[in-house]
Amino acid sequence: MNPAEFSNIARAEEDLWWYRGMRGILFRMLDPLAGGRRFSRVLEAGCGTAYMSRVVEQRYGWPVYAVDRAWESFEHSTWHDVQRSVQGDVRALPFPDAAFDAVLSLDVLVHVPLGEEGCAMAEMARVLAPAGLLVIRVAALDILRSRHSAAVMESQRFTRGRLVRLAEECGIRPLRATYANSLLMPVALAKFRLWEPLVRKPPASGVEPVPAWLDSLLYAPLAIEARWIGSGRNLPLGQSLILIGCRL
Repeated sequence: MNPAEFSNIARAEEDLWWYRGMRGILFRMLDPLAGGRRFSRVLEAGCGTAYMSRVVEQRYGWPVYAVDRAWESFEHSTWHDVQRSVQGDVRALPFPDAAFDAVLSLDVLVHVPLGEEGCAMAEMARVLAPAGLLVIRVAALDILRSRHSAAVMESQRFTRGRLVRLAEECGIRPLRATYANSLLMPVALAKFRLWEPLVRKPPASGVEPVPAWLDSLLYAPLAIEARWIGSGRNLPLGQSLILIGCRL
């Protein structure tokens, strides 16, 4: 990922509509699986600022280990009181086999060079204990690539079928796989495929504050999706894709 993006994320991920909404969706998927389970060690592979590591630890009481390749990550992880930070690459995780009860990796595989995503998935499966939980979120559908995608150095996007096959090839049994951020997809298509080619501006981060009224307006569809997905129903298309699986 473009190192400059860490600062943008650190300023936005607590309050910006996309982060709040996607956390809500993820937690609605995780809550039924996490309830009553005691995990002694959880890994966030590709933790970024490590903000999410802290949130997950506080919500579920799991001790979370945060690992990221970029040194810029550790400038921000200290802001969030993450005590277990390690520098490492998701393609060669610095942990022994079966070391974790759960592994989370959110919007990381999209930055792995095309052709090396299998190596990264295999590493996450390797450090996961039998019957352990794997949680993956990725950007979906090549048609939704944008100026933001180029700015953050996104390498690839996924379809549901491709992500499920990748997980299965690495010994992960999918429990749930659904698209998300779906209701805003028509707006995204209009912006990315019509407006951006028309104005021809250079790549730029899309992580930026918006007026409060717009933030609320954009958050509302994600809140609706959180309730839908939380009820056990999937979405057929979307801008993001979430897979939760179990290590065989």
